Amino acid sequence: MVPKPIIVTTQPSSSSSITPPPFPLRNISTVQTQQNPQTLKTTTTAPPPPPPKITTTPPSTTTKPSPTRRTTSTSELLSVPALIFNTFDDVINNFIDPPLKPSVDPKHVLSQNFAPVDELPPTECQIVKGSLPPCLDGAYIRNGPNPQFLPKGPYHLFDGDGMLHAIRIKEGKATLCSRYVKTYKYTIENQAGQSLIPNVFSGFNTLIGSAARGSLTAARVLSGQYNPVNGIGLANTSLALFGNHLFALGESDLPYKVKVTESGDIETVCRFDFGGKLAMSMTAHPKIDGETGETFAFRYSPIPPFLTYFWFDKEGRKQADVPVFSMMRPAFLHDFALTKKYAMFADIQLGMNPLDMIAGGSPVGSDPTKVSRLGILPRYAVDESQIR
Repeated sequence: MVPKPIIVTTQPSSSSSITPPPFPLRNISTVQTQQNPQTLKTTTTAPPPPPPKITTTPPSTTTKPSPTRRTTSTSELLSVPALIFNTFDDVINNFIDPPLKPSVDPKHVLSQNFAPVDELPPTECQIVKGSLPPCLDGAYIRNGPNPQFLPKGPYHLFDGDGMLHAIRIKEGKATLCSRYVKTYKYTIENQAGQSLIPNVFSGFNTLIGSAARGSLTAARVLSGQYNPVNGIGLANTSLALFGNHLFALGESDLPYKVKVTESGDIETVCRFDFGGKLAMSMTAHPKIDGETGETFAFRYSPIPPFLTYFWFDKEGRKQADVPVFSMMRPAFLHDFALTKKYAMFADIQLGMNPLDMIAGGSPVGSDPTKVSRLGILPRYAVDESQIR
């Protein structure tokens, strides 16, 4: 699931243009674990101090702090159930299933070039050499995982919250901005001041750890801390521009509609279900036909149907689902191929096994006994009767 960049044109925004002073560049070398507060901490290399003779004071400005770095004051009292859940969470991560392996230890996984970064408001870039052609008017935007809170337990790079980075180019100037995709998961955890939803790829390493985290998750849901019906996805994998909308995508949730404003800021508009026609998740790698403007996609699932194919017309209207029941076992379908006449799916040895996940294994694994197949389906099929 390699994040994909995309170049888009911008949309005007009714919000005012805010251009804060340039931020100093930071050389992030590692991350440090700290129990209170449980937010991301980074070790930075500060720029050299100014000469003593410089005593000017910059004009007073009000900069909104990043909500992902806020701390909980003593006046913010947690409910009794929340306190109990947080204590149980600490017990799981410190004693029942701590991140013993370097491959899942956030102190190792989130270090050096993979260390998390803060949100960055629209900030004008300094042109070191040359110039930008004044005819350029658009934005380059990419997606990737960036956890808003340092994980207390095991962590995998796929489990980070989605963050968008965009360079807005206009009138010979470039503006850089980094914003989180405001998913439901991001929002409720930001309000709580800590992580609530367990990591899928790294939170189920042992049988007892899986049972403990599963019980804690059920308790949080039953107590009303969050509602999984509203989505638990990260929107951290890729971006797609189709149907006159720009979407941040992740394979475990619906698309999130986003936009780049004229000032270069990135806004999350909404969780998008295409008029109620997309009730479940979709691939993070749809195929867009540049000639017809149509978009083709699919979703895979650990329960039947293991594969469902669908497409959108050039206006972004979703067409009917085509369940593929001839796929007998759940496969981990990262991507698919599209030609002028067919959609092609790879039923490979890499698959999903929910039973292994419940027993403390990885949700994804290989099965060497399985014979790999290629499924070829007419791209405008209304059912799977013509699949080969």
